[in-house]
Amino acid sequence: MKKTFPENFLWGGATAANQYEGGYNEGGRGLATSDFITNGSADRPRKITIRLKDGTKTMVNRRPTGDPKIDTIPEGTSGYIDENVYYPSHNAVDFYHHYKEDIALFGEMGFKCFRLSLSWSRIFPKGGIEGEQPNEEGLKFYEDVFKECKKYNIEPLVTLYHFETPAYLAEHFNGWGGRETIDCFLRMCKEVFTRYKDLVKYWITINEINVLNGYAFMGTREATAQVRYQAKHHMFVASALANKLCHEIIPDAKIGCMVALSCIYPKDCKPENAFGALDYRRGALIYSDIMMRGYYPSYSGHFFEEMGVTIKKEPGDDEIIKAYPSDFLAFSYYRSSVYHTEIVQNTDTGGQMGDVNPFVEKTEWGWAIDPVGLRYTLSELYDRYQKPLFIVENGMGTIDKPDENGYVEDDYRIQYFRDHIVEMKKAVTLDGVDLMGYTPWGCIDLVSAGTGEMKKRYGFIYVDMDDEGNGTLKRTKKKSFDWYKKVIATNGEDLSF
Repeated sequence: MKKTFPENFLWGGATAANQYEGGYNEGGRGLATSDFITNGSADRPRKITIRLKDGTKTMVNRRPTGDPKIDTIPEGTSGYIDENVYYPSHNAVDFYHHYKEDIALFGEMGFKCFRLSLSWSRIFPKGGIEGEQPNEEGLKFYEDVFKECKKYNIEPLVTLYHFETPAYLAEHFNGWGGRETIDCFLRMCKEVFTRYKDLVKYWITINEINVLNGYAFMGTREATAQVRYQAKHHMFVASALANKLCHEIIPDAKIGCMVALSCIYPKDCKPENAFGALDYRRGALIYSDIMMRGYYPSYSGHFFEEMGVTIKKEPGDDEIIKAYPSDFLAFSYYRSSVYHTEIVQNTDTGGQMGDVNPFVEKTEWGWAIDPVGLRYTLSELYDRYQKPLFIVENGMGTIDKPDENGYVEDDYRIQYFRDHIVEMKKAVTLDGVDLMGYTPWGCIDLVSAGTGEMKKRYGFIYVDMDDEGNGTLKRTKKKSFDWYKKVIATNGEDLSF
């Protein structure tokens, strides 16, 4: 029986280009769907600025409402940038110019692993359409980043697609709604696998595939169930073929899939609630079932029938998905929630849209703090797949109050991580889970994907920037910085503070 975490356990932290990188119009980068998304708040939704075919400029919801009449963007529409609007992704917290400083801080913490995503349009400004040449300046930027990581013995964990589609593909192919995007994605994959084969051995194909929907996240104009799930099928094929390419070009690499899988419990032992929670969970597990097992599960027929969806497959699609499954399952875990029969069915969000769990504390954003739910989820997933798991997002978003020097005494964050690591260790040592690593989300403060705010902070490092993009961008270690450094140095043995 294991007594502790493995010696090669990948402790680290996680980020995403559209929330962290910045430099949106530098280094030859093309525009992406993320570049047209405004900021928002807890009670003011983020919007997308678009130009209709007739030249009219307007805004639409970033997150689809569920009503196709409201959510659908007319054909011929393009995203545009309004100089009077603040777009958080444009500068984010400027990793583009601060990468050496930030990676040095990660190295000081002792990171074994740093999760980041590639901005696809930095590699291919038009997304990799046939005949397009890659952008050397973009390729060189990431090469420099990875080499900087290696200076500190940090393994990059690279997400190939994370919440942004090249705008050209959205406009010309309806993003992932068109099969052409599969070929474009694979051209990008081949380029980066070849370029970085000696620098990167851990990859993730698509971030939180189960929650993707609409123009912002998939580049699709329509937010109908049919278009959404057809686009997801294209992603399954693309992910499988990316796995194939990766293993051919980097034989010793590991490439995984990634889903959002917060925990879901039945409200009580009423049979309808117990089975309902299981069925509700399938809405998210369908994704990992397909990518880890290599086929659409038996329950998927009824799932799509309820959605009114017919998946159109090309000859050979099922064989491709079967032949090239993922090496490991990466997932995000933030909270638990509760299912009961009044909850709307047909969700694939992993449980986040369930009811509030009355038995646990909550964050300032109302997210349940449930460390035991992490152990529950780890056991659930490992029992199901018997393949390595990787927690690539976990954390609590809070409003930090720095002192005059920018220092934050964040005992609440330390407590959150301590409690989750305790349960994570039980999953490894008592439940026998094969866990590759742990990369808490937003290891340095970055822009919130949900609201576009900065005040919802996750990091061990404070960044001086407000919700409107004002600030010095100065980086300051929080109290949790030194605590996490000690955790990594002792391989999770010393959690005291």
